[in-house]
Amino acid sequence: MAAIWEPENRFRIWFEIEAHACDALAIAGIIPQSAAKAIREKAKWEIDRIDAIEREIHHDVVAFLTNLAEHIGPEARFLHQGMTSSDVLDTCLAVQLKQASEMLLADIDGLLAALKKRAFEFKNTLTIGRSHGIHAEPTTFGVKLAGFYAEFTRARARLVAATEEIATCAISGAVGTFANVPPAIEEYVAKALGLKPEPVSTQVIPRDRHAMYFATLGVIASSVERLAIEVRHLQRTEVREAEEYFSPTQKGSSAMPHKRNPVLSENLTGLARLVRSHVVPAMENVALWHERDISHSAVERVIGPDATIGLDFALARMTSVIDRLLVYPDAMQRNLDKLGGLHNSQRVLLALTQAGMSREDAYRAVQRSAMEVWQKGGNFVALLKADKEVAAHMTPELIEAQFDDSYHLGQVDTIFKRVFG
Repeated sequence: MAAIWEPENRFRIWFEIEAHACDALAIAGIIPQSAAKAIREKAKWEIDRIDAIEREIHHDVVAFLTNLAEHIGPEARFLHQGMTSSDVLDTCLAVQLKQASEMLLADIDGLLAALKKRAFEFKNTLTIGRSHGIHAEPTTFGVKLAGFYAEFTRARARLVAATEEIATCAISGAVGTFANVPPAIEEYVAKALGLKPEPVSTQVIPRDRHAMYFATLGVIASSVERLAIEVRHLQRTEVREAEEYFSPTQKGSSAMPHKRNPVLSENLTGLARLVRSHVVPAMENVALWHERDISHSAVERVIGPDATIGLDFALARMTSVIDRLLVYPDAMQRNLDKLGGLHNSQRVLLALTQAGMSREDAYRAVQRSAMEVWQKGGNFVALLKADKEVAAHMTPELIEAQFDDSYHLGQVDTIFKRVFG
């Protein structure tokens, strides 16, 4: 990913833009065919030389063209015909972001594969679901992971759409009017680079496209963080239902030899903050002056590499965490049983309403026993059987039937079919 943003790749793309434009100009009869051929055959550039020229003239594109001309000779006068710097810079950025997206999509595919594998592994492994961090009703660890799989499937679709939106080419000249370069040249270059012509480029490609792209990266980073936080919570000492892989030689603390910390997931939370921090600058780049200014340029030179490299790393790390995640079904069962069956309170409530009690009376009756278990401990089933109001509507056998936890697996297959097909 880093190589996409290195000067060598950038200058290679710049040259392809210029060379494709010359090919199109030659086809149109605007420049000699021999000139386009010479440009292709003789072109060379040296990064150190470009940097030296730029230090003198303070213009990166002109420095690049000057270095090319030193190798090409007289035919170099046909380079950059009717073009402006933004034609090169903005089209190059589109190519770089498209290259970055190809890697990010591969990263997402790797994470999706890991999530799918582990989801099916724990498809029917019961675990307590939590709302507000408090025990709610059972779910399965597989369903948890299936939810993240669905989320990253959406992330992938968003990135595909954002990449398509960013993949536009501008070869329209000063203020974007095509006064000195025909639209056919832009169409030729766009096709050669796998881009689409920008309908109205004003001299720069409109930055709402870029804002959407970086916003998409920010949303993907937020999904990474949500998954990382789930791992962090499950690894807490009081929970211990899952944890990051801990190698035999690994050390968790410089002071406390017993520590096994979720350091990778914590790192991912921090990386997500960094990727998201680039979204607002990208949005502020949308409001450029008139047909162009360069207030966006410094921003994009930072956020382009940083956001894509950061997210690339985060997705790869998240995949490794999921691949090697240590999962403890016995601990999940212990936590599920910790509150004496309270997780089935809704089933009892519904059974009482089916037996003729009003919902309000049924709620009060179930809550009465539930709060005693919550505050003092004890067996929820036994308290319900001893409650006269409940016993008047439900037999002991019917009460016990509401505590068969396999009931909560009833629709797991349906959920998996919705997610995985």
